[in-house]
Amino acid sequence: MDNPLLILDLMRAFYWFDEQLRARLAQRGWPGITRSQSLVLANIANGVVRPSHIAANLGVSRQAMSQLLGEMAEAGLVETLPDPDDRRAQRVGFASAGGPIREAASGVLRDLEAELARAAGDKAMAGLRRVLAAVPQAD
Repeated sequence: MDNPLLILDLMRAFYWFDEQLRARLAQRGWPGITRSQSLVLANIANGVVRPSHIAANLGVSRQAMSQLLGEMAEAGLVETLPDPDDRRAQRVGFASAGGPIREAASGVLRDLEAELARAAGDKAMAGLRRVLAAVPQAD
């Protein structure tokens, strides 16, 4: 294909970031973060806090999300709390004990961004950030 679809480039870049994040966390002593867990954590970091919304974003059932969140809670990555706006609902957030892994992940992601900036150049990175900032927020 002479002019590949943008989504393919975005997916390739996402997979690179995710694979590098998980591999570098493992190198730093944080093994066992799966892609599904990484995607849940990315959703939480992006402000998606209802398990049903995260499940919809990941294309999995609420039951599967409940099981995954249970495993992540046992691992000390997340915690669920009652939603103050809706007594029937839960919110999921980062576990207070998970501060060290969040700091490690943040450092790895900043390193990856710096590597990309070195490869693409500061001007291209600034342009990429402008373009991505223009993408409408999902509901």
